[in-house]
Amino acid sequence: MNWHRLGLTLCIAIVAVGVLAPWLAPYPPNALHLNDVLAAPSSAYWLGTDALGRDVFSRLVYGTRVSLAVGLVAVSIAVGLGTLVGALAALSPKLDAPLMRFTDIMLCFPAIFLILAVIAILQPSLMNVMIVIGLTGWMGTARLVRAELLSLRSRPFIHAATMAGVSKRGLLIRHLLPNALPPILTSASLGLAAAILTEAGLSYLGLGVQPPTASWGAMLSEGKSVMEAAWWLITFPGLAIVTTVLAFTFTAER
Repeated sequence: MNWHRLGLTLCIAIVAVGVLAPWLAPYPPNALHLNDVLAAPSSAYWLGTDALGRDVFSRLVYGTRVSLAVGLVAVSIAVGLGTLVGALAALSPKLDAPLMRFTDIMLCFPAIFLILAVIAILQPSLMNVMIVIGLTGWMGTARLVRAELLSLRSRPFIHAATMAGVSKRGLLIRHLLPNALPPILTSASLGLAAAILTEAGLSYLGLGVQPPTASWGAMLSEGKSVMEAAWWLITFPGLAIVTTVLAFTFTAER
């Protein structure tokens, strides 16, 4: 089986669900149906309702938007910062050691502890979650970019460009980064899966996306107290998280 193709297909489907959420969801995500509290899956409510009578399917669809937004923004920050640090370290011998030692120090701290510490200081919100996840996830990309650029610098076409008088900036933009793009994109795909999983964990703990915004992690948290009577409240958000994380992980396969 071609896992990359499977992951890419799932990613396209997930993005389509997020984009088309207003047309796919049969109800507004926060609409209350007080006469149908904890209703089991049926033709009226495809995935049942929660303790407030909100349609689980509608909230799951809108939660796709939140997870994708967190993943894309966080990964953009992490990949951008990591690429900058890695490129500076690879092209500047004076900056190489200080930047890499700082990266090593950051890697010594578990990312989730750094995120929890910052979120505890800041007010939990969607924007804060995206920024914090991005700012604590750049280290792996930095090391990858540095190693890739150092390897590319020894290639004959780079020596030829240098002898032709191409500046370091020109080498970076026209030759080095384009050839380093495949591993960077692989790192971004894996980082996106990790960011979505981190956001779900934070929302489950009440430190991520705040109610009443639909979030898969928050839906899991809300459903855990009644999971014996309403199994659907944790089953479907859990499946959404697992499927999305696997989709972006498979996409990184080569």
